[in-house]
Amino acid sequence: MGVTKNIGVLPGDGIGPEVVQEAIKVLDAIAEAYGHKFNYAYGDVGAVAIDKTGNPLPDETLKVCEKSDAFLFGAIGHPKYDNDPSAKVRPEQGLLKLRKSLGLFANIRPVTAYDSLLHMSPLKTERVQGVDIVVYRELTGGIYFGNKGRTENGAYDHCEYSDFEIDRISKLAFEAAMNRSKRVTLVDKANVLETSRLWRERVNEIAKDYPEVELDCMFVDNAAMQMIQNPKHFDVILTENMFGDIISDEASVIGGSLGLLPSASVGEKTAMFEPIHGSYPQAAGQNIANPIATILSAAMMLDHLGLIDEAIDVRQAVNSSMRNGMVTQDIAKGEGFGTDRVGDFIANFVLDGEESLATSNMKLGISTII
Repeated sequence: MGVTKNIGVLPGDGIGPEVVQEAIKVLDAIAEAYGHKFNYAYGDVGAVAIDKTGNPLPDETLKVCEKSDAFLFGAIGHPKYDNDPSAKVRPEQGLLKLRKSLGLFANIRPVTAYDSLLHMSPLKTERVQGVDIVVYRELTGGIYFGNKGRTENGAYDHCEYSDFEIDRISKLAFEAAMNRSKRVTLVDKANVLETSRLWRERVNEIAKDYPEVELDCMFVDNAAMQMIQNPKHFDVILTENMFGDIISDEASVIGGSLGLLPSASVGEKTAMFEPIHGSYPQAAGQNIANPIATILSAAMMLDHLGLIDEAIDVRQAVNSSMRNGMVTQDIAKGEGFGTDRVGDFIANFVLDGEESLATSNMKLGISTII
């Protein structure tokens, strides 16, 4: 029996609108295949919102998110702000306000090394093959949200964490580990930072409720090194805001392309799903952007909404697109296909549900039953 869900859509800047459009195309295919109804509500965010309203997160956009069961986010950022450090209003402020206003406290980033793309990884195949990591990054605390300012001869950024902020994301990470390989690595700097010592205390306490899960505590500098030397050591990584920002970006390179990696930012009332790549304004409007990360973010959204079989269908369609070389130029061995053709292929595969493909039609980005 079909369900009805309200989905917010924040395309944002650069390639954001293009990749989000393909994710919507795939969600529409899921709705058709399963008899669901997805109601979309759109909002502006980032540079495009500043240009229209002077505000990187207009109140109308925030209301769209608050009324949604979940929402898709494209990307934010524009060179005119990136190249002007003195700008008082910046696109990134919209994203930070979005996280804080909606209480999106847990950023979840899965990192998977696909066999068909191992040749693109900067690491040796034997080190990368089989890598399957998920990073749980605390998203609304720490140095990014602490008091900050300038003194007469310097500047400061304060880092603060509470027991509550640490406990709620730690429980999510341990729950995830129970459904994976039952191993959590806490990444901190407890030999130097008081906040990290609190993290270690609280996580060790929470670990007592999950005796089946192995807890490994690792300093962030060692974790960065191990991510290169032995990435298969990691299963679930749990960490604070700034360390998570850095370590998840490092992990994302392992698979060979930022264009493949989705993410979720989860709160108590709603959740945001977005690709981890940036707005890539140089590629905007050229039909060359890789939509797979955004489509996989939509799959994470389906999981979050309890539509598990539907999410599996999307991932199978994505895997088929990569196995058959139906990919954009950033990961293609040859010229690659357009953003829209990759989206068409994945959406059609969702509807067809078959691996059998007509080569002549595949060149047009269309899957066909033979």
